[in-house]
Amino acid sequence: MSTSAPTVAAGLDPATLLDVAFRQARAGLAEGGIPIGAALFSADGTLLGEGRNRRVQHDDPSVHGETDAFRAAGRQRDYSSTIMVTTLAPCWYCSGLIRQFGIGTVVIGENRTFAGGEAWLAELGVNVVLVDDDRCVSMMTDFVAANPALWNEDIGVADDRDDDGDER
Repeated sequence: MSTSAPTVAAGLDPATLLDVAFRQARAGLAEGGIPIGAALFSADGTLLGEGRNRRVQHDDPSVHGETDAFRAAGRQRDYSSTIMVTTLAPCWYCSGLIRQFGIGTVVIGENRTFAGGEAWLAELGVNVVLVDDDRCVSMMTDFVAANPALWNEDIGVADDRDDDGDER
């Protein structure tokens, strides 16, 4: 596992922060959901909120990992020094949330499965830290292979096949 420059605040290890989000992703998978977890931390590493993609569990397409963690954190006076940690590069919806509230740093577990709005956030001045975490890659590639229709639904791609690959 390697971390690309730039880094998070001094003394904070991105991989350690990612552990919280990874546990959330595993919990979501165990519940029959999409294994994407997230956590929002203050600049000193205090956990403000954590969550997971609960689109399936809540039958609500707006409950992504990042939005769930954001909601769990509650209102903050200023988000510019907060750190959003997510197991997968944030989609455009979650990237918009990060941009809207001015979250200063995003730590990404992996971007091989899905790139999302990572480059856009970096262009806007958000500190983007990639931790190329093999656990996150394996969990997502296994999930996508086993659940292509559900995955395509999550990322907004129409797919006429069910998760067994049969036409609907």
